[in-house]
Amino acid sequence: MRLRPLLVSLAVLSAYAPNAPAQQVETLRIGMRDDPDVLDPTFSRTYVGTVVMTALCDKLFDFDAKLNIVPVLATGYEWTDSKTLLIRLRPDVQFQNGEKFDADAVKYTLERYLNTNGSFRRSEIGAMDHVEVIDPLTVRVAMKQAFSPFVAILTDRAGMMLPPKAAESGGKDFGLHPVCAGPFRFVERVAQDHIALERFPGYWDAARIHYDRVTYRIIPDSSIRLANLQAGTLDLTEIAPLDADTVKRDPKLSLVSVPSLGYGALTINTGQYPKAETPLGRDARVRHAFELALDREALSQVVYGGMYQPNAQATSALSPLYVEEVAPPKRDAAKARALLKEAGVSVPLTVPLIVYNTPQNVQAGEVIQSMAAEAGFTVQVNAMEFGTAIASVQRGDFAVALGGWSGLLDTDSNAWSFLHTGGALNMARYSNATVDALLDRARAVSETPQRRAAYEGGWQQVSKDLPIIYLWTPRNIVGLSNKVAGFTFLADGLLRLQDVHPAR
Repeated sequence: MRLRPLLVSLAVLSAYAPNAPAQQVETLRIGMRDDPDVLDPTFSRTYVGTVVMTALCDKLFDFDAKLNIVPVLATGYEWTDSKTLLIRLRPDVQFQNGEKFDADAVKYTLERYLNTNGSFRRSEIGAMDHVEVIDPLTVRVAMKQAFSPFVAILTDRAGMMLPPKAAESGGKDFGLHPVCAGPFRFVERVAQDHIALERFPGYWDAARIHYDRVTYRIIPDSSIRLANLQAGTLDLTEIAPLDADTVKRDPKLSLVSVPSLGYGALTINTGQYPKAETPLGRDARVRHAFELALDREALSQVVYGGMYQPNAQATSALSPLYVEEVAPPKRDAAKARALLKEAGVSVPLTVPLIVYNTPQNVQAGEVIQSMAAEAGFTVQVNAMEFGTAIASVQRGDFAVALGGWSGLLDTDSNAWSFLHTGGALNMARYSNATVDALLDRARAVSETPQRRAAYEGGWQQVSKDLPIIYLWTPRNIVGLSNKVAGFTFLADGLLRLQDVHPAR
């Protein structure tokens, strides 16, 4: 991964018309910690990719600061029974290539997400059976079985609508030149450097868009992102927790921080792969020993300035589905060593750990390495470029990986795909019939107490098996130039650019 030793600067672009005064093009410059994966909602699996697609692709629904679902490309919805959903659509919306947004486009998009080979949305909407066009502005979605989280799932990538002609002609390469119905359209991408978008003049909600251009700069090093923000060559960027006080003290900057819906975790390979053929991959006692070697609170203090909340489940405490009874165990190195002895493991046990090549992730890996050593583990921290790390995990070429999930509105989106047998994001290759049944039940019932009870049972079983060791709930933290106004930050950490404008 290329790190930039010097400040990254962006030229201020100006447009000139003949015989007319020069007119400045307003550019919003955003710093990104990683290079996004594919810019196609069908195949995307990363937070940073979703950040960019939030400017490209409007969704059927979104949520507000109180986690209430609100319509966007839809105008409303109605469950006519437990397996049938009517969605009414906004009129007079067009995609960035001129195609019309209508019920046919919704039907095409949802079917693409469900049926395309390799789709990461398939697990999210897999309970959907088919979509019917009722009229140009109404669709009926029929479920195979009751599926209460469906509308909440449409507040993320599964709700991003695609133009049928462009998506069909683009196929697997659609993400190289994505087309959607959002406020900005794709201009160019230079890998590991930047992504450029420009304002879409035909956007249905154009009055809320105040920048002509958005440029996302890829800067993995948090200290360099901060330096760019301080120098005025970035307008907005993710901030490392340990840099938060620096931003607060700078009179030219503002810090915006909100609790997250996501989690940080260690994923352990328990599948049928060579790198899973270890005591850690094959024996839950060894995984418990590894967990007991870790002090989540100390990890948060050392690496994240105490801003990350220790957790042992995929649900944030923000959610009504959070289970208070599922709490992280206290560190106990002596008990960890006893478990290793019980499992017949010779110590020290070597554990290769993949981390993303950013300062915070490498530091977290090193702290885990130090803690685990006291319990009889020799952790080898392997720092990899973001895309390389994801590819290694996806093909099963790992033992343990430190990563996370930015978090979606409903726990189903944080759990089912990661833990259910055959889930698209089940990188641990975990399979447990009890967990499968409880995750399925949480989808089928609609009352919050019933759903929470199902998740409680699921977390209890996952805590016994430990294919994933949940570590913390992060905070979303951005630094903002005081030259930018109108920014609103929500719990999923995405950068919504509606109403964001140059401060006057």
